[in-house]
Amino acid sequence: MVEALPLPPLRQELGLFPAPPAENGTPAWTLHDPPANKFYLLGWPAFEILSRWNCGFVQSVVDAVNGETTLTVTEQDVLGMITFLERNFLLQTTTSNGNKRIISAQTASRPGWALWLLKNYLFIRVPLIQPERFLKKTMPYVEFFFSRPFFAMVVVALLTACYLISHQWDNFLHSFSAYHSLEGILIVGCAIPIAKIAHELGHAFTAHRYGCRIPSMGFALVVMTPMLYTDTNEAWKLTSRSQRLAIGIAGIAAELLLALAALWAWIMIPEGPLRGAAFILSTTTWLMTIALNASPFMRFDGYFILSDFLRLPNLHQRSFAFGRWWLREWLFGLGMPAPEPVPARLKVFLILFSLTVWVYRLIVFFGIAVMVYRYFFKALGIFLFAVELGWFIVLPMYKEVSVWITLRDKLRINLKMLRSLLLLAGIVLLVVVPWKGTLPAPAALSATREQQVSVPFASMVTRESAGDMKKVRAGETLLQLSSPEMDQQIRQVKTSTEVSQWKAAQQTFDEKLLSQGNILNRRFEAGTTELSGLQDVKGQLTLRAPFDGIIVARNDEVAQGVWLPRKEPLYVIADTGRNRVDAYVNERELERIRVGASARFVPDSLEFGVFTCTVAEIDRVNLPVIDEPFLASTFGGSIPSRNGSQGEAIPEMPLFRIRLDGCSPAGVPLVKLRGVAHIEAEKRSTLLESIRNGYAVIIREIGF
Repeated sequence: MVEALPLPPLRQELGLFPAPPAENGTPAWTLHDPPANKFYLLGWPAFEILSRWNCGFVQSVVDAVNGETTLTVTEQDVLGMITFLERNFLLQTTTSNGNKRIISAQTASRPGWALWLLKNYLFIRVPLIQPERFLKKTMPYVEFFFSRPFFAMVVVALLTACYLISHQWDNFLHSFSAYHSLEGILIVGCAIPIAKIAHELGHAFTAHRYGCRIPSMGFALVVMTPMLYTDTNEAWKLTSRSQRLAIGIAGIAAELLLALAALWAWIMIPEGPLRGAAFILSTTTWLMTIALNASPFMRFDGYFILSDFLRLPNLHQRSFAFGRWWLREWLFGLGMPAPEPVPARLKVFLILFSLTVWVYRLIVFFGIAVMVYRYFFKALGIFLFAVELGWFIVLPMYKEVSVWITLRDKLRINLKMLRSLLLLAGIVLLVVVPWKGTLPAPAALSATREQQVSVPFASMVTRESAGDMKKVRAGETLLQLSSPEMDQQIRQVKTSTEVSQWKAAQQTFDEKLLSQGNILNRRFEAGTTELSGLQDVKGQLTLRAPFDGIIVARNDEVAQGVWLPRKEPLYVIADTGRNRVDAYVNERELERIRVGASARFVPDSLEFGVFTCTVAEIDRVNLPVIDEPFLASTFGGSIPSRNGSQGEAIPEMPLFRIRLDGCSPAGVPLVKLRGVAHIEAEKRSTLLESIRNGYAVIIREIGF
């Protein structure tokens, strides 16, 4: 019978400590397993049962608790406690079967090397020191940092430093501009470890001050990046919530104090590498630690701070339970009870918090997957990328869907189920049905004809006819240039030609000239040709409009008597009566477009309206350089590109130009317009397009 069932003996080394009260105000205790360094939070009934374990029998414990306290417990409560203790190996094992169970459990919990590597390659802890002796010896020297006078000194020092920095703010903002070199990298490499050591010592000294044992300090490899850590698990022994909060905040506080000291160092020391290091410590490092450690969405300092502040132990696990429960109820309307009874406002918080954590971790884990892919050589990178996505993203989703399958017997047709089915059908139709019949492409609208008028060679301005012109006609004079060097060369050639002509005419009357034969005539002909060529070149100094149009840009430095170098731009003339649109698409999208297809150009500046066009020409050769630089990402556009050796915009992927013509309205503004061309294209489903794109990426990336 259950009443006569004896209680198994507890392990002697277990410790029981008071814990902060539960949310409802009832007392709580912490059960400590020293060898495993694990802590278990016990409620009031569990504590009362455990504290009377020496009664020896199940019924005796039930009678003692019901008779000596205001609680009412049953035999099932005691049996549940036995199950809890057995599951966590908190009972003594005096039989061979018990020892075998422990050994088999340890063997089962010890994964093989391959599974261990898959689970831990992103986070591996390496203990380095046991700091208890060091903390005990040095604690008297740092006790002052926990006092109120020191806090007052910090406030005064901060206000004073801010006042002094305000008087040299520009110099402070540009302090690190001189260290974008190997020296700057070395400074950052030294400053960040100093800040992280201060962070971990802050945790260690604060925990030691409140009586917690620090079993180890060391470093952890997070995505193969070393990070320091301090084991402060014994903080759960503390009954004071403020003390646990202090331990969690201590790391960030230590870095902020180090930043303040570095700020004063920057104020006091002269310009040089040390000042650059002080700048890094006073700005970058503490911003990085707040961004990383203050986040409650991963199990860093921010998580434990928020958990203690809200008095919600195991915040992630409890919020995840509520998140999964809410998701199942929203999708299927199962009518199942919440994971635990909590107030309505807390329930909403836990659900929203779990959803936020899931989205945050989805982004972080995907980013880590890309990072590990980039870190290693391609074969290992692809493998680790797949492992990261599979283990941290796909596997949790698979487990949740598996739970849905086990709940299929509880599914009933209701409004929530109908809503979910309609939503699923809508998503399927959205991704499967080929409804996507337009193709957006970055584009630029410009005049059909546009030409830049430049200086043909170094010359001087003698007269500017186009000074006040806006509209010009073909052949109309824009600017008159002169070149004394050219004039001198023409005079010399002309004189030489005239001399050759005279000698050729007098050749029959002079024996010496007659002896030269036909050379004089050839010299005359060559001189005539050269003179004609020089006259043509001189004609280039009269700059004329190439066609009817408008001057849309002019060189404001042009004035009479000014010398201009070769190829100096003077005017840009455009025929604004007609326009064209050049759109740019990648190789995969090219086959979806046909000549004659309709298109719409929507400029970024919507005040110019929308232009309706037709596809007139499709390039079949990819562009080596982006013709319109303002469409390139290096100049703020949307086409992924990089800068070439001459500053040109080179596309990152094969890029093809689509010429749109017959645009309505026909006019064009005085400047080119950047925008998006929506081109009629072959309809394809989102699913098919995603498969094609994914396949193309895989083929591209596995090419060794």
